[in-house]
Amino acid sequence: MSFFLPNALMGLPKQVIWLLPALFAAIAGFTDWRSRRIPNWLTVSGMALGILVNSVTRGWAGTKDSLLGAGLGLLLLLPFVLMRSLGAGDWKLVGALGAFLGPSRLITVLFAAVLVAGVMAVVLVIWKRRMGQTLRNIARMLAALFTLHLPGPEVSLDNPEALKIPFGVAAAIAVVLHTTGQFLGVA
Repeated sequence: MSFFLPNALMGLPKQVIWLLPALFAAIAGFTDWRSRRIPNWLTVSGMALGILVNSVTRGWAGTKDSLLGAGLGLLLLLPFVLMRSLGAGDWKLVGALGAFLGPSRLITVLFAAVLVAGVMAVVLVIWKRRMGQTLRNIARMLAALFTLHLPGPEVSLDNPEALKIPFGVAAAIAVVLHTTGQFLGVA
């Protein structure tokens, strides 16, 4: 039994509720594509909406799943933000998606988003003819990992010469694919 507007959303089919994270992710992905930023007003309100919807529709269990999903998303991506290999807007976007999806579905979506971002990166590297530089950067990152040091500024978001993938777009594609799978009963 939910503790907040108990009958308002309880009768809605799951598919309607699944549309909210897809719509949220699509807006964030479009924003990231256009401006290479995901604003705080979007991520913070998305997180609040995810927690609210889960709380209203599933009660305390929904609140718990929502908070665990948000926390997991933020925790998993924090090291990448600290190393400056992922933007803070992308980080907060994944936290908001965790609030909508809960921890188990977030892991699925996050895995898919990483795969989509990887494909986007390979296409961009080939298109820009930067294979040699990319391989050198990967070697630098692996060396930093094995020597327990942060990689140099040449492989961070701060480098104006670095190729950058809008992770919000990859996350949006992953959420839309996941939602489509939910509708078709395959996810």
